[in-house]
Amino acid sequence: MLKNLNKYEIILVSKSPRRRNLLKALGLKFSTDAVDLDESIPANMPTEKAALFLAEKKASTYQIKNNQLIITADTIVCLGDEVLGKPAGRKEAQQMLRKLSGNVHDVITGVCIKTSEKQFLFSSTTEVHFKELCEKEISHYIDVYKPYDKAGSYGIQEWIGYIGIDYIKGSFYNVMGLPVQKLYKELLKC
Repeated sequence: MLKNLNKYEIILVSKSPRRRNLLKALGLKFSTDAVDLDESIPANMPTEKAALFLAEKKASTYQIKNNQLIITADTIVCLGDEVLGKPAGRKEAQQMLRKLSGNVHDVITGVCIKTSEKQFLFSSTTEVHFKELCEKEISHYIDVYKPYDKAGSYGIQEWIGYIGIDYIKGSFYNVMGLPVQKLYKELLKC
């Protein structure tokens, strides 16, 4: 279905093993690379624009050759107007999970598809409803899964997702870090 992309060398610019697995499941042939960059968000930026800002920032730092198509993405967790990034350590992970416990939050993934000639930007938002978590559940999850590379300190595909998420409104895969259905739709446009 994505034969129109055969002329490109597709590169996923991401360190995320979850994004690699999701893109592989889509049936694309691609390689991976990564960029190191400051993932801070301007203080006055609305939360709904932050993930797009970061995805575009990643794409702008990557040197694209003529036959390449890159895909960058960034996922943020928003509890009201507060953006919960990746925790710096155990204490911050506990604080984040306590905030999410018994609450509803949004997971927003911004995606940038870029060639030497064009750029496509889009985002996806999923509403996540967490049950009330007890301290033992939070500690167990952090001790076993060490969610320090995940926005909001959790992975929906892990134990905490099985026991802690009542329901979601939107894409499950978006919460994992890549809104695959929307990405497929945008790649068809390339």
